[in-house]
Parts: sequence; C-alpha cells; structure tokens
Amino acid sequence: MNMSDPAMPSDPVDETPDRAAEPAPKSDRERVIELESETAQLKDQLLRALAEQENVRRRAQRERDDAVKYAAQKIAADLVSSADNLRRALESMPEAKAKDDATKQLLAGVAATERELLGAFEKHGIRKLVPDGEKFDHNFHQAMFELENTGKPAGTIVQVLQAGYVLHDRLLRPAMVGVAKGPMPAAEPGPEAAAKPETPAEKPDPYHRVDTKA
Repeated sequence: MNMSDPAMPSDPVDETPDRAAEPAPKSDRERVIELESETAQLKDQLLRALAEQENVRRRAQRERDDAVKYAAQKIAADLVSSADNLRRALESMPEAKAKDDATKQLLAGVAATERELLGAFEKHGIRKLVPDGEKFDHNFHQAMFELENTGKPAGTIVQVLQAGYVLHDRLLRPAMVGVAKGPMPAAEPGPEAAAKPETPAEKPDPYHRVDTKA
C-alpha cells in the first residue's frame, strides 16, 4: 500500500497590507513659504474683522449722535405752528394802530413771547427760513405759484407765503413761496423747417408785358 507523501509546506504569504507611498518630506524652504502664506491669510482675516468692527462702532456712534441731535424733531415740528400764530397775531394788529395802553402792552407781550420762542429755537438748532429774494431751492422751498413781469431773474423768490424751518440741516417744514417767472424762450424751428431750403425770390420777367388796356 502506497502511502501518499506528506504535503509539502507552501511558500509563506505576505499578509502585510499595501501601504501608499509616503510623500517625501518637505524641505525647510517649502515649510517656510507655507507658513508665510498661512500667516498672511490670517493677518488679512484679522484686518478685515477689525475694519468691520470699526465700521460697526462708527455707525453706532453716528446713530447715537443723530438721536441726540434730532431728538426734538417731533416737538419742534409742532411748535413751529405756535410761532406762526404769534406772528399772525402781531401782524393783525400793528403797534401803530393800538389806541389804548392795554392793547399796546398786549402786543408787547406777544412780541416778547415770539422773541423768546425763536431764541429757544435757535438755541436748539431750529432756524427760521424767510427766503425773500433768494434763489429757489426745492430742498427747502415749495413753490405755490409763479409771477410774471416782476423784474427779477427767473427762479427768484418774490413772495413768502409761509416761513419754513430747519432743525440743524434737516428740513422741518418747507417755506411756501411765489417764484418769478422768466420770459418764454423763442421757439426753435422744427426739423422740417431746418431741412427745407430757402427759395430765392422770384425775379420779374423783363419780357412780360403789362396789359394797360384793361
């Protein structure tokens, strides 16, 4: 009986997993360049963040300043009507027409009240606009009508119907005014008239005979 030969041992199998080829280590110069690039990027981000923070701070400061500067805007807009009423009261009864002392004292008291109110306005940055004779400005004036033959250049304010008021540089109420109207510009010829050539005047026919028998 033939016995089979014992199995011969097979070659050993390499079970070590394949490893990716590791990159070559960077040189010192490459590492320095890489670090400088990262530093520049971080520096740029830091400067942008600081600039944004400064813009936010300035915006908040400006809003606080405006809130303080224009805090009296609403009450000022209501008080200008009171100033108008005081002026109307003084204009309705000129001091020259006052016959008795009581009326004169009343007018003097109204005038003093108007002066004190306007002084308080100026103290808080409220200024009265009476633009008589000035150039019309749509930012501060409201034109109610135009007047011809005023002798003033076109666009000049020739009449103030109601005074205006500003709070610092912000308009509270525009001044209602009448504006001088300039002469109408001469009409320019149309394109047809410009393109049409001028026809020469007809010359009399030297050979034309006039019938004198008629």
